[in-house]
This record gives sequence, C-alpha cells and structure tokens, in this order.
Amino acid sequence: MDDFLKNDVVIDDTTLRDGEQTAGVVFSRGEKLAIARMLDSIGVRELECGIPAMGKTEQDTIRALVDMGLNARLITWNRAVVPDIKASIECGISAVDISLPVSDIMILHKIRKDREAVKEQLKTALGFAKQHDLYVSVGGEDASRADSGFLVELMLIALQMGADRFRFCDTLGILDPFAMYEKVKALRNAVPDLDIEVHTHNDLGMATANAIAGIRAGARFVNTTVNGLGERAGNAALEEVVMGLKLACGIDTGIDTHRFCEISRFVGNASRRPVPPWKPVVGEKVFSHESGLHADGVIKNPFNYEIFDPSEVGLKRYLVLGKHSGTSALMERCREIGIIISKQEAVSLMECVRTAAQENKRPLDDSDLLNIFTERHYAADGSAQ
Repeated sequence: MDDFLKNDVVIDDTTLRDGEQTAGVVFSRGEKLAIARMLDSIGVRELECGIPAMGKTEQDTIRALVDMGLNARLITWNRAVVPDIKASIECGISAVDISLPVSDIMILHKIRKDREAVKEQLKTALGFAKQHDLYVSVGGEDASRADSGFLVELMLIALQMGADRFRFCDTLGILDPFAMYEKVKALRNAVPDLDIEVHTHNDLGMATANAIAGIRAGARFVNTTVNGLGERAGNAALEEVVMGLKLACGIDTGIDTHRFCEISRFVGNASRRPVPPWKPVVGEKVFSHESGLHADGVIKNPFNYEIFDPSEVGLKRYLVLGKHSGTSALMERCREIGIIISKQEAVSLMECVRTAAQENKRPLDDSDLLNIFTERHYAADGSAQ
C-alpha cells in the first residue's frame, strides 16, 4: 500500500515523459527541473519523469530530479523488460511504470506474440521489480481496445504478484466518456483490491472528459500533462482535469491552482507550443466578454457568466469592445482608463465603437477607445463654438 489516503484522487502528471513525446518537443534539463519544481510546489503528488532506457542523457536528468528531494513521488516509464527496470533503479528511482501491449491487434502486429507470452512477460518484469522493492504501476498499452476478460487476467496476476496499480490506457483516444466509465467500472468490480489509473489521449477531443469519467468509475490515479501536451493530439490537460474534478464533480485534488497560468505559459514556451488564447481554463481570452448581455451580466455579478473567479488560475477578466458590445461594457472600460461617461454618452459613442470594430475586424484596445473619445469630445467642443 502506498502512502496516499486510500480513496483520494491522485494526479500523476506526465508532462516530463508523455508531454515531451509530443512530436518535435524537447525540454532541456533546466526546463525539466523547473517544470518539476513548479508542479511539486502546487501539490502535484506524482511526476512521471522520463524513460531511463533512452540513454545516459535521460538518466542524468532523472538523477538530477531525484536529487532535488521533491515531495512528489517520481516514477519512470519502462517497457516491461528487466534491462529497462534496471536502468530505472540505477537512477535512484523507487517507482516504475512497466508497460506492455494488451490489445490483440498490438500483441499480434506490434510485438508479434500471443496472450500467453504477454502474461509471462508481465510475470518476469513484475517479479524483478518487486524483488527490488519498487512501487509498480502495470501499464496496459491500448487497454481500451483489449478484451476485458484478458485485462482481468492481467490485473489478477498483477495483484497476486504485488503490483500497486494497473494503468488503463486509452492509447489511441478512441473512447467516449460513457464507454470509459463502463470499462473502468467493470474492471473496478472485477478486481476491487487493485488501484486503477487512467491514461487518456485527445485524438477525438475527449481526453479530459474520459479522464474524469474514469475517476467517476472508480479509478484513483489519473495522468495529465500541462496544456494537454502529448503524442498526436495530446493527453488530458492538468489544468482542465483539476478544475473539472473540482467544479463539475466536487472532487478536490488538493492542488493549488493559482499558478496554473504561470506554469502553462512556461511549458508553452519551453515546448514551443504557444497556449491558444481560447484554451480552456488557462487561455488568455477565456475570461473575455464582448456580447452586450454577457458583459452586462458579468459587471453586475461575475458568476452570472463565469463558473470560477479568473484569479483562481492566475488570469484576469477582460471586457472586449467590439461589434457585439453594449453600453455597460463601454462605460466600464472607460472607467478603467479614467474616463467617466454617462449612459447617454455611452449610447452616443457605441455606434463609433461598433463601426471601428467592423472596419478593423478586431476589438478596440485602450488607445482606440481613447482616440474615439477624444475625437468626439473635440468635435462636440468645436460645434459648441
């Protein structure tokens, strides 16, 4: 049994492993240490930190992570073979994920073996890992396409040999949340004494939903990456999963979310994958309001149109002045730059604002607004003379 409370949800962030497997992404050692330090500081309790079998450079970085003395448990990814596990041990690691294909298509067409060979491979690798007192997650690659009965067989072997959990991988991102729930629930019922971890991919845009569905079905561990980095379309995003669990499910992971924006930007820069302005939870523009009715509602009470305060993730609210804006937003934006106008003046200015937005095909910034106000003010003064 691990040190975590039995029924709490544990984030195992894999930005440093699966996140870096995003095609074309490479983190420097300094960037990896910085990302690990930030994730540790906000309370992420497990970090999948790399693949020792890749060679000396990777091993040196993992040793540096171990030497940091983080509160988070460090776990490495390994093929379910003894040499990989040995490489992890030599890095000072005490927790490993040992992964092997479990779907018939991968067993036949990737490793060109059969189910019995997979079971024997698991026994050999797991036996070696437990002989060295390692914490072990057995990773079922392509579990979402595997035969459920075979998965139960593997989980029972894992349980009997002392594995600490089983990773259910939707490797190709093919499940919908309902199917994820049903599959994880069935495994939870079949082998109730072995913790389940869910690892989801975003090929159909459902990684976050599937991660949360797996947790709702009884999984206790969930893999995430900052900004949803990962193979192909990516993995479940840390910021989305944490806030989704908190707000949609009432499950608090204990993670301090106030630095989400900072961490998101850092990883975006390090990965050279800028964060889209509309990215859920941490996108620069997700707390922007333009529609007149929405802006008016937010001004009166932010919870009319915002499910949480932007400061919870390190962002700020922004009222956009554009084609669809109303007078409430215009008056508020003017107030923010030190100009007090009446409702009647706002109505008069609104036509100019909308015209400018349509002509320029963009919202107005503060300088645009100040120019319009100044021109109108001078025009009014001139007409009065």
